[in-house]
Amino acid sequence: MDTKKPTQQKPKSERPAAADAKSAEPAGGTAPETSRSLNFIEQIIEEDLRTGRFEGRVHTRFPPEPNGYLHIGHAKSICLNFGLAARYGGLCNLRFDDTNPSKEDIEYVESIMDSVRWLGFDWGDRLYYASDFFEQLYEWAVQLIRAGKAYVCDLTADQIREHRGTLTAPGKNSPYRDRPIDENLDLFRRMRAGEFPDGARTLRAKVDMASPNLNMRDPVLYRILHASHHRTGDRWCIYPMYDFTHGQSDSIERITHSICTLEFENHRPLYDWFLDELGIYHPQQIEFARLNLTYTVMSKRRLLELVEEECVNGWDDPRMPTLVGLRRRGYTPEAIRGFCERIGVAKFNSVIDVAVLENSIREDLNRRAPRVMAVLRPLKLVIDNYPEGQVEELEAVNNPEDPAAGTRKVPFSRVLYIEQDDFREAPPKEFFRLAPGREVRLRYAYLVTCTSVVKDERTGQIVELHCTYDPATRGGNTPDGRKVKGTIHWVAAQHALKAEVRLYDHLFSVPDPSDVPAGGDYRDFLNPKSLEVLSDARVEPSLAGAAAGSRYQFERQGYFCVDAVDSRPERLVFNRTVSLRDTWAKIEKKQK
Repeated sequence: MDTKKPTQQKPKSERPAAADAKSAEPAGGTAPETSRSLNFIEQIIEEDLRTGRFEGRVHTRFPPEPNGYLHIGHAKSICLNFGLAARYGGLCNLRFDDTNPSKEDIEYVESIMDSVRWLGFDWGDRLYYASDFFEQLYEWAVQLIRAGKAYVCDLTADQIREHRGTLTAPGKNSPYRDRPIDENLDLFRRMRAGEFPDGARTLRAKVDMASPNLNMRDPVLYRILHASHHRTGDRWCIYPMYDFTHGQSDSIERITHSICTLEFENHRPLYDWFLDELGIYHPQQIEFARLNLTYTVMSKRRLLELVEEECVNGWDDPRMPTLVGLRRRGYTPEAIRGFCERIGVAKFNSVIDVAVLENSIREDLNRRAPRVMAVLRPLKLVIDNYPEGQVEELEAVNNPEDPAAGTRKVPFSRVLYIEQDDFREAPPKEFFRLAPGREVRLRYAYLVTCTSVVKDERTGQIVELHCTYDPATRGGNTPDGRKVKGTIHWVAAQHALKAEVRLYDHLFSVPDPSDVPAGGDYRDFLNPKSLEVLSDARVEPSLAGAAAGSRYQFERQGYFCVDAVDSRPERLVFNRTVSLRDTWAKIEKKQK
């Protein structure tokens, strides 16, 4: 058999409770919670451990197809499979289901491995490919033919579908179903030898064409596909179907609990049928609800369409739900693992509000992200009574949630930039920021009062504000106790760095893009405002040389990261990871 021998795991009684936890537990993670209630999969595992099933072992696997990039839904499966192995001192394999060379690429293989590692998981020496098992799978197919449980069928794909029947009508037997065993063996060998063109013949299991479960109506085991494989080259021109590969690969790897999403629930009888007919080691398949998020699509086919049709800027576009996209947007592995833990594991499909994911990254970055000041839409502000040429170094807090983060110095001078939205010439009642004759606090600096406004003579647009400052209010203090409601951020014009800031929003404009009316298309719901590029932003000088992927809170703006692809020392590019909490957004909307 063309494969390495899977790692054998000792019975639980012979190993410590946390055996191999290093390879299964998230990097930097903590011990699993013991106070929360067990989910239904953990209940099954605990019962299996109590009864001694699988000799006290827990061995899971994550089996992606290398035909696309992993998305947030896969993260749930990764965290579940590796997390269960960590919780019960077991093992978790990474296995690529590489049975369709026409859609697979080594690029996807490398990206998947990188994403799993980035999430904080390690499969150790347990990296497998379904292609490792091709020879053994072929021998098992021959075994089924010899037992009269499989046959070579000459029907086309369309004819097989016609013969399959419906949910209310039984299927019809293939006219080739009763071929003699010797003829089936000969034809199957010739299929492997490449004598027949693509689609000319298939190998089908002989189960029950009247079964109420359509998956049991003589499913296809092998199809002819003359395509070069990224690992086996041109050695094979017949490839096994997923249903025939899945359970037998689990068996070879000695998996105990084969955890799948709910769409495979109706495939479980076939999973069991193959293993029982072959008489080989039999894992248990368990299904759980896949992750569905609002304002996005999770179908790899649709994500591929978005990339190929250039609706987005590649798989790592920060608007995509792919792990490479979320990573580029500034999401942390800790936030994603926390999100997966928060939503839990259920038996029934549901849709999770994307706000739950956004709250996870806010909570994580609130604890760790340094605070800086950045002005996204600059408006020039001149302090007329501040000495020309003078520069002060003011003390600013790096992160009030983390006292150990300390402070930094920010330069302050006569000419500043503030946000355009922080000034109103005719402010509404509840607008507490800068306006003519009004005093506000400049964060970490002084109180200033607006004295005049300069407008563009041609357009009437406000281009410059003039203010005076109170030297006694350094640090924003008010020794005389006067009340100032508004505090705004700023950067010193002389020292600020120019930056490009990309404001990302939901990729789709409706919560459920898959709910398409007749004649419509999910792409009709693409959000035209999902990306806004601000090319003239200004950030404080402490961000000079900020490393790619570094994350910050722009005070009063949200959480941002340095773009890992386009940012350069001479051209800083920041992606908005997530806005601040909705409470601030509501205030902004109300004040406008």
